[in-house]
Amino acid sequence: MIPNKLKRLWAEGKPTINGWCSIGNPFTAEIMAAQGYDSLTVDVQHGALDYSSLLPMLQAMRASGVVPMARVPWLEPGIIMKALDAGAYGVICPMVSTAEQAAEFVSYLRYPPQGQRSFGPTRVSFAAGPDYGAEANGEILAFAMIETADGMANLDAIAATPGLDGLYVGPADLTLGLTGGRLPPGFDREEAEMIAALQSIAQACKSHGIHAALHCGTPEYAVRAIGWGFEMTTVSGDSRLLAAAAGASVGRYRELVGQRAAKAEKGAY
Repeated sequence: MIPNKLKRLWAEGKPTINGWCSIGNPFTAEIMAAQGYDSLTVDVQHGALDYSSLLPMLQAMRASGVVPMARVPWLEPGIIMKALDAGAYGVICPMVSTAEQAAEFVSYLRYPPQGQRSFGPTRVSFAAGPDYGAEANGEILAFAMIETADGMANLDAIAATPGLDGLYVGPADLTLGLTGGRLPPGFDREEAEMIAALQSIAQACKSHGIHAALHCGTPEYAVRAIGWGFEMTTVSGDSRLLAAAAGASVGRYRELVGQRAAKAEKGAY
């Protein structure tokens, strides 16, 4: 089986950057995969896509060598196992609020005797190379999302779950959950209470020997998060990056057209 590159990078003490795909299109996934990310996650929860888009997107990533991952819609065994069979080397599960839920999630990613994953690696047996069935348990990553008040209350117990590889923080939902809607959702939190929560999650991961991951809006914030102990940071995503680049291009065009018009009025043209 082709080894999971993220595990090697973390073993070397290197932080990793994760990309995010919310647009259900293989060409978009292929473009994102070619940009140098260490891993790339297809968002089946909030993305504009479903399983029929997930599989060809994972196929489109293969040539780049990026580690393919998926965020599933919920803690449900069917889609978790299908994402793995399609080729995901890691699964991010939203709204994990208890140690029992974390253990259930882990069980769906591991073949017996470590779990209850059903055997049928339809595509991944070709994409991941030989001996997938024998080696998958040691290569596939399980990330539970901490994004609720209950999840924070049970943080230490969740982080201690056997077989769990890491905690992934969704800062928008975590902010809503911890403040009861007092603070608006969003990335790159600057409130002292939210920074303290993020730092406590990173510390819990360190204490239990697992990996901390955070969804960020900017590279600058991601670097700050690395300083807090996060080993994987996601920086924005395809839809936001497309909007930002298009907006910047149009904005610059309008600016230059305005400058040209002003010069024309002064007789410069």
